[in-house]
Amino acid sequence: MDISALNQDVASEDFGKRVKSAVFWRSGTQILSQLISWGATLSVIRILEPSDYGLFAMTSVVLVFLNFLNGYGFVSALIQSEKVEPIRIRQAFGMLILLNAGLAAIQFFAVAPLAAAYYEESVVGEMLRWQSLIYLSTPFLILPEAMLTRNLDFKKPAIVNLTSAFVGAVIALGMAFNGYGVWTLVFAPIAIFWTRAIALMIATRFWVRPSFNFKGAGSIFSFGTMMLVAHGFWIVQSQCDIFIAGRAFDNHQLGLYAEALFLTQIFAAKFVPPLNEVAFPAYARLQNDREALSAGFLKAVRLIMLISCPLYLGMAVTAQPLVDVVMGPKWTEAAPLVAILALAMPVMTLHILFAPALNALGLPNIVVRNSLFGALLMPSVYLFAVQYGADGLAWGWLVAFPILLLFTIYQARPHIGFGIAGLASAVLPGLAAAAAMAGLVWTLDHMVLTALWPDVPALLHLAALAAAGGIVYTAMLWFGARATFMEVVNLLVKRKPPEPAMP
Repeated sequence: MDISALNQDVASEDFGKRVKSAVFWRSGTQILSQLISWGATLSVIRILEPSDYGLFAMTSVVLVFLNFLNGYGFVSALIQSEKVEPIRIRQAFGMLILLNAGLAAIQFFAVAPLAAAYYEESVVGEMLRWQSLIYLSTPFLILPEAMLTRNLDFKKPAIVNLTSAFVGAVIALGMAFNGYGVWTLVFAPIAIFWTRAIALMIATRFWVRPSFNFKGAGSIFSFGTMMLVAHGFWIVQSQCDIFIAGRAFDNHQLGLYAEALFLTQIFAAKFVPPLNEVAFPAYARLQNDREALSAGFLKAVRLIMLISCPLYLGMAVTAQPLVDVVMGPKWTEAAPLVAILALAMPVMTLHILFAPALNALGLPNIVVRNSLFGALLMPSVYLFAVQYGADGLAWGWLVAFPILLLFTIYQARPHIGFGIAGLASAVLPGLAAAAAMAGLVWTLDHMVLTALWPDVPALLHLAALAAAGGIVYTAMLWFGARATFMEVVNLLVKRKPPEPAMP
């Protein structure tokens, strides 16, 4: 890897091209890799039982909670810095190795038996011991990827992600078809992580010797620690529902809730984070031009909400046929949960767009404040809501996340530099068109389709509603927000520049 390239200044016109290329490689290949993963995941869902996913959800809480300590905040400091010295990269590598080796040991020897006792499931402890292998791959994965991210080079990581998705899909399908049950959910992610780590090291030629002498690395520690704390609070707010439900629900009910959450979070959890990975270094290059950064942030909000609002509101009004088609008849009880959770997801999507802009401005303390508020709010709501079962827990999302979003907007607005009217104008085109679309689709479904054909096949049912929704949403944008609609078209369609005029 060419370290000197990390400190090169980028001309404004070249910067725009790099951002577009980064979005193409990161989001485009993300779609392809997710199609591979979803194909395998949905096939596995039809083979395994909800109770298997309940057990996996129990270990996922531990993994996600400990994984925030993996040191990504330290490499984020390298991305955010205007200049990077080779010794800082070596020091960050050393930090990552020490941290993740320690996490693997803690999970293997201490956390695994405690989790097994808490959930009263001995197999949870066995699963967590194997899953500790994931941490050992982390240093060789996130540092070379972060260095490429700093330079807005997403082509190599994109190809690596596609490769690892294919490997994980093959292993998951092979184990599921051969009757390995819940262990399918353990070993497929391990294979994905180690494939990514090995392939990234080879593709980037990241042959860097780690340094365990951390003298002069105070800036990495301070920025990384703030991001670490912020991410820790985010983990509390995002995982406390499963942690609380793990003791209140049986494995079957927990599995239904966890997979309903997985289905509704597909866009917010799988597509928005990769876009944020592009946004973070792009915002960091604009940190001294607040007007350009604010305009870029509002444009990102506008475009992402144009996708997330129709997706999630459409999911809410088609929940039953969607679950029957995508997950199969054994998951039909999850449909009401999907309908409720989907309504909260546009709010969650908007909320998570703020962090990369604030971090790029060198203000992780604001992100910490937002995450701390969420870490206090969400468990309080869930502890009350869990007594009403899985439906109550789903409604807890719809109550808590709008409050958290308002707090985040209040904290971030003065620093990013947008106005409330500007933010509203970025959100409203997608939200208004999607709300009208959802109302018309619901009316079509309940007043016409199911009234005339009560036993309509699930696939035909879903296809008819999706087609109607797509037509209505496109028409709403065309007649009500044509400029925004054309902005999306121009982003997706590469137009040939006009021929120069003859002298």
